[in-house]
Amino acid sequence: MSRSQTFRIAVRKYPPFEETIRQQWQHFESEAHTGLTLDLVPLDLHPLEDALFTSKGMATGAWDVAFIATDWIASMHEQQCAVDLAPLLKANPPADYPEGWADSLLRLQRIGPAILGVPFHDGPECLIYRKDIFEDTATQSRYLKQFGEPLAPPKTWAEFHRIARFLHAPEKDLYGTVFAAYPDGHNTVYDFLLQLWTRGGELIDANGNIQFHTPAAEAALTFYREIIADHHAVHPACRNLDSVKAGLAFSAGNVAMMINWFGFATMAHTSSDSAVRGLVDIAPIPSAEQGSTVSLNVYWILSIATGSPHQQIAWQFLRHNLTPAMDKLTTTLGAIGCRKSTWRDPEVNRAIPFYHRIEQLHANAHEIPQRSDWPRVASIIDHLVTQAATTSEPIPAILASAGLSFN
Repeated sequence: MSRSQTFRIAVRKYPPFEETIRQQWQHFESEAHTGLTLDLVPLDLHPLEDALFTSKGMATGAWDVAFIATDWIASMHEQQCAVDLAPLLKANPPADYPEGWADSLLRLQRIGPAILGVPFHDGPECLIYRKDIFEDTATQSRYLKQFGEPLAPPKTWAEFHRIARFLHAPEKDLYGTVFAAYPDGHNTVYDFLLQLWTRGGELIDANGNIQFHTPAAEAALTFYREIIADHHAVHPACRNLDSVKAGLAFSAGNVAMMINWFGFATMAHTSSDSAVRGLVDIAPIPSAEQGSTVSLNVYWILSIATGSPHQQIAWQFLRHNLTPAMDKLTTTLGAIGCRKSTWRDPEVNRAIPFYHRIEQLHANAHEIPQRSDWPRVASIIDHLVTQAATTSEPIPAILASAGLSFN
């Protein structure tokens, strides 16, 4: 089939994303009658990034619409390969735009006056845990007897580690916690930032410069090294798991609690394939004694490629997906809708009782800085976290080396 007859979308490889786009396209095509055939191409993170940017696919016409992680937006803008949607949104805005969305879901795709995409999938990071384990009376009694306090979702990282060790039962194929420690430039980066921020640290100093070697960064990396190495607390395959595979391990019933994206909590709670269906709850991310809870605001947007031969249809499709019904469909199929109307929807909250709490997670969310050199920064963080997890190199030396690499 020729390119002129196909509508090509590059999607992050994840079944709920893929099924949502298929059904949204079917619904759109039943009304729009474009005559185009959907060509949906699922790709893992690095292949997706390569297909869009390294090979210039967004500029050359390989794609019509692309899934874009918000930490790619600055470099995408630098390549000038996404259509500016600001004039289209002004001329023909979707219902309730922009008031129908949290501002935190509209900021990152703005570069100056340009708007380079629309929100598709949300879900800040949070603590996800097994209610059935935490509420089990025998487990509670043992914990109280051993530690002199009730078993509850941990509020500090020290409690998190202690509870992970307490609940760890590999003989039952149950692990206290899991980390997405696969070094892909994303998972370990997010873990490091959360550890840093929840200790009151910052990656960027008052002058806007990247800073690696700080007391908070040293404490963050030290904790990460210790818990990843603790075979009495963590899943043994952490080094090979990205966030999706870690989420699937939790859904399979093999993990008592984890820090991961909100969407994996909803998937585990609702999926017919989940071994913990109906047994999931969430809580704020723990912090260090001197820090406070923080979430991470990273989300997926849909962008129109400048090389698309179907730009007008692409905009019509994106606008269709911004309707309340299509946003709710995103949620019912296992991803996370971005409209406030979906978050507050009674039917959604009956199925997922913790769903409405996504608004509070957003209130505590920090964002990755918009920098065109972010891929380089992320690569350095990925390397330093990997060093901490796989070597005995002193933490201060690792951080000092990272600073030298960047400068």
